[in-house]
Amino acid sequence: MKLSPILPAIILFSALAVGLLSGPAYGEMVMFRADSMTGKSGNTGEFARLSGNASITTSSVEIFADVIELSGKDYRYIKAIGNVSGSNIKEKIDFTCAEMLYDRELKLSSMQDTVHLVDRANETIANAQMMEYDEKSGSVVMQISVAMQQKDNVCTGSYAIYNTQTRKLFLSGNPQVIQGTDTFRAQEIVLDLDTNEVTLDGRVRGAVKRKDE
Repeated sequence: MKLSPILPAIILFSALAVGLLSGPAYGEMVMFRADSMTGKSGNTGEFARLSGNASITTSSVEIFADVIELSGKDYRYIKAIGNVSGSNIKEKIDFTCAEMLYDRELKLSSMQDTVHLVDRANETIANAQMMEYDEKSGSVVMQISVAMQQKDNVCTGSYAIYNTQTRKLFLSGNPQVIQGTDTFRAQEIVLDLDTNEVTLDGRVRGAVKRKDE
């Protein structure tokens, strides 16, 4: 089953929709499943809406949601709405959220509303209200109610940048890092997740406890 790029009419697939949305684009295919599907294609670009138990699989990501919409030339944009879950296959990152937008060309994911991310490769778990993940640079920007845990590190703040490649974490917005019995606070905190080295800047305070105490 394939949507022709020159088909001007709106197509409705009911019951179970399974198939291939388009030919190779951005170096990958787009496979889909859903209870039903509507779609159109023309000079202004392609559009498809998958409803009910919807899923999309590319070479980079797999996404599950109540509703998934694809739009733009060669279905560049994937928007998932309601009970969103999935993973970045190559980078071994799993996620859940309420809404997500994925740019297939830039390899950029924008997630919002109770975002939960698991970086399996680095044994890191992160939660925030909003996250933006750049697959190319490995950068994850987190905003609002940020909470991240990695081994003995428990980190919180209002804003954070976590890099999955360099394994560095930047925190601001009343940030705090807890390492076992030690607590660190400042205006800005940088944590090296490989060495556990903490760099504090501005209004530094905290509490440390000797291991033999």
